[in-house]
Amino acid sequence: MYLQLQKFYLENRLEMIYGNHDMVYRNQDIVKKNFSEYFDIKEAKKLPLMPNLKFHEGIVLENSETKQEIFLTHGHQADFMNYVGWKFNRFFVRILWKPLQIWGIKDPTSPAKNYLELLKVERKIKKWISDNGNKITIVGHTHRPHFPKPLKNELNFFNDGSCVHPRSITGIEIEDGKIALIKWFIDTKDDGILQIVKEYVENPENISDYKSIDL
Repeated sequence: MYLQLQKFYLENRLEMIYGNHDMVYRNQDIVKKNFSEYFDIKEAKKLPLMPNLKFHEGIVLENSETKQEIFLTHGHQADFMNYVGWKFNRFFVRILWKPLQIWGIKDPTSPAKNYLELLKVERKIKKWISDNGNKITIVGHTHRPHFPKPLKNELNFFNDGSCVHPRSITGIEIEDGKIALIKWFIDTKDDGILQIVKEYVENPENISDYKSIDL
């Protein structure tokens, strides 16, 4: 997987955003230690991987023609325990909640596993969007896909969903001035060979149709 990421990196097309599970990558020394090089078994030596890779808390994309902006971030910033108290939370997830999950006890601090926590986090994110001119915003964290329709008086709140499903991942795709909610999943051909298939969960919409609105 990392060699696939390296291809994007070498083309200057890779941007990384850290979240609550990898907050340590705020530290550039840790990023350098883990991503600068790798050991190639065939050549029996270390080779460069992504030596100058940087992780960001958020990224703003700008359309070079229309100047329309899209804000990308993980979304955990709206979750106190996973943002401010991430070290404390990580300790309890590893030591306490992980073993208890065997008995069906869910982590109450996780938006992905606690519906009330999920709603609370999403409300905070939506309020931020509303307070900031209804800026087009794409997040994750709550693992619940969301795709607003343009021109319907909705907040421009997008959630790319989750990459932890057994057979699929969801994501936001931006291409040729359009935005869509997609799903990649494992399927079989008629001859039984496995293949990766892309499917639209929400069909592409023109990004230019997402305007600031008064709510």
